[in-house]
Amino acid sequence: MAKIVTPKAFGPPLGLYSHGVVAPAGELVVVAGQVGVGPSGSASSDIVGQTKQAFENVRLVLEAAGCTLRDVIRLQTFLTRADDIPGFMKAREEVFAAHYPNGGYPPNTLLIVSRLVRPELHVEIEAMAVRPARAASAPTRAVARATKSRTTARQRPRAGGARRRR
Repeated sequence: MAKIVTPKAFGPPLGLYSHGVVAPAGELVVVAGQVGVGPSGSASSDIVGQTKQAFENVRLVLEAAGCTLRDVIRLQTFLTRADDIPGFMKAREEVFAAHYPNGGYPPNTLLIVSRLVRPELHVEIEAMAVRPARAASAPTRAVARATKSRTTARQRPRAGGARRRR
């Protein structure tokens, strides 16, 4: 889990985010901007529904990469209408209550943009997460292949049928 950073000169964040985090060692997982389109291919007509679906889509990408929302170290949110900020914050509060029950929210940058890829979409959320480092004792596939190659080379007979001496 990331360590929350709040400079002494700052007050607490103005919402459900942190001023900064120190990420633990591991592999960086980058989630492309996810919009509020569900499995049916359609989007909710309201910002609360779109926001919840966008967070669910982020969660599904993270899950496929071996992470959870607790592994997120940065969010970047794009809204197309400033009037949607309260609805976005309401939906985010509901999502975060389930995934961050003790606080410790990731940093989030919220931007108002003129438009997203489709005119009916009003929120897009990008995420960065850190997947915990693999245990030192667990070899990666590349290490296992290299070890197998060395073993195979040692066991191969030399030209003329002679074996290598050790």
